[in-house]
Amino acid sequence: MNKFFSCAALLVAVTLGLNAQKPMNAPKGGKAISDELLGIFFEDISSAADGGLYAELVQNGSFEYSPAEKDGWGAGTAWKQIRPGHSLGTLEVRKTGGIHPNNPTYMRLKIERVREFYDYKGWRGFGIENGGFDGISVKAGEKYTFSAFFRNSKGATKPIRVALVEPQGWGKDPKLLAEATVTADTKNWKKYEAELTPTADCKNATLQLLALELGDLDVDMVSLMPQDTYKGHGLRKDLAQALADLQPKFMRFPGGCVVHGGGDGFWDTYRWKTTIGPKETRRGLKNTWGYHQSMGLGYFEYFQFCEDLGMEPVPILPCGVSCQGTNGGWGLYPTQAQDVVPMSEMDEWVAEAIDLIEWANGDPATNRWAKMRADAGHPKPFNLKYLGLGNEEKISPEFCERFKYIYERVTKAHPEIVIVGTAGPGSHPGNADLENGWKLAEELGMPIIDEHYYEPNTYFLNKRQYDNYPRDRKTKVYLGEYAAKDKKLIDALAEGLYLLHVERNADIVCMTSYAPLFARKTNTNWNPDMIYFDNERPYLTCSYYVQQLFGQSAGQYFYGDCVQFEGDEAGVIQPQENVHYGQSVILNVKTRRLYVKLVNAGDEAKKANINLSRFGVKKTATITTLSGQPNDENNYDAQPIAPKKETIKAQKKFNLDLEPYTMVMLEYQL
Repeated sequence: MNKFFSCAALLVAVTLGLNAQKPMNAPKGGKAISDELLGIFFEDISSAADGGLYAELVQNGSFEYSPAEKDGWGAGTAWKQIRPGHSLGTLEVRKTGGIHPNNPTYMRLKIERVREFYDYKGWRGFGIENGGFDGISVKAGEKYTFSAFFRNSKGATKPIRVALVEPQGWGKDPKLLAEATVTADTKNWKKYEAELTPTADCKNATLQLLALELGDLDVDMVSLMPQDTYKGHGLRKDLAQALADLQPKFMRFPGGCVVHGGGDGFWDTYRWKTTIGPKETRRGLKNTWGYHQSMGLGYFEYFQFCEDLGMEPVPILPCGVSCQGTNGGWGLYPTQAQDVVPMSEMDEWVAEAIDLIEWANGDPATNRWAKMRADAGHPKPFNLKYLGLGNEEKISPEFCERFKYIYERVTKAHPEIVIVGTAGPGSHPGNADLENGWKLAEELGMPIIDEHYYEPNTYFLNKRQYDNYPRDRKTKVYLGEYAAKDKKLIDALAEGLYLLHVERNADIVCMTSYAPLFARKTNTNWNPDMIYFDNERPYLTCSYYVQQLFGQSAGQYFYGDCVQFEGDEAGVIQPQENVHYGQSVILNVKTRRLYVKLVNAGDEAKKANINLSRFGVKKTATITTLSGQPNDENNYDAQPIAPKKETIKAQKKFNLDLEPYTMVMLEYQL
């Protein structure tokens, strides 16, 4: 019987039989590897969620921004008072009598005068407007859903004019793009909706809310969402499609340092339970990276997106220890910087993990957390397989004590879940945290350990870390965060060369994810990133395209003896340390496809002798080439690097000239 392995199968030694698609038998000479090798890691850094992947167009729609989050911020951040026709009123920030305790702040509009007798070219009323994230970008003819909670707390029933407008400059009337009217008709909070269809494209529109009657009007949870989102699930379509095109096999979320209060202590730890349920009941949070998270993109949306893309969800939960960067530490004063939960309170964090598993996988008829999932529109389980505990915390005695406590109790309650642990920051041989992390992993029999490193491209060009890992370890490696420290073509090729090395060792390394994933052009906390974006489009880096080629070429078997570079010793498998070219041949027995990948990150052409006789390739093949000059990079002004694809005649034995600074992928149907 043929054996082919996913990451989970490698971890728990499950042998899978032939499935209904009748996967082919693998020819001799192949090594079983993980076919979940390439995934993505989403962290809300550089405004990746609000103003990014989450398609909401209104900024601070819940009025929960705070000066505690950022100097100069407050409930009115991103909002502006407007009073066309010389209407009069005041704005009052209130925190009592809100919609929900998790969302206490709202805005009261006290309308004192509406110039009924002086209709200022059609514009009148008193209200507020929002400019979104660097302007609201709308398209002519597209439909947008406006919603808000209003409470008519004083005075007559109030019509409210909702308008999308294009500002025309000081002293000029704005250009009307779309409008609707809703009527606040109750003294209790009530959600109102309207559909807006702009008559013209606009990159810097604003959303206006104008009350047309005197009295007091309470406003909260203002939203403007495009109706055309990815699979109708509220994610920005072009950014989500860019991720889908990577063909990732899993997604790690929500961080990263976001998970455990990286900047300010354990008090602002990300809690998954406050990110599910109706949007008005979710608790916004100060972000580790210095801004506000609305949690409109919460755990339900993460799991739903994984389902939409066919990815395994890999949620990461804190395990009672903060990031060592807390309180300004980042390792300078490690004994002072790392916050820890008292052991007497650790059961709360155990419950956090067990409840998540039951929310994701449980039966709504018997489990209250599973019922919440069903009530949100997903009665079927999400089939969670992986759960991460911790994120690159320093492997201190305090961490080990708490990790053991939560690990043992979660695995006892749910032995079917594959736990992903952490190897601490800086996962290089000789690093004390890496060594301590591996000792802990082996002591516990941990299935996967998560390693992280960011280095100059020279590291990825010259090091081959996993060749030297013991082959008898039960614990597998997840390379959860890595990247060369720039975004030029040479950096992407260095990463590609390293991924060839990972594929050769994919019996040890079962998962990888480049980081960070997204960065907004005007709010970038970290460089480089895989995908940059503004309101109009994503900008795909050279590294994105390398990741895409590896994502497209997943398989269950690695063959190292099908390609021989001219001048190399027979039988030597590239890439070796300090050699800047390499190859990998991957067989996917499920799809009956064969992939040959070659990378040349050097300045001299290489000739590769390729022999695919054992595979029985069909008549044609596809060749994809990524090539350029080493310092080329894709940016907002130019995108010179993109893969070029063509169909060629398939041959079993042939030579291929690999130009300098080039990656090539050949794809065959078997």
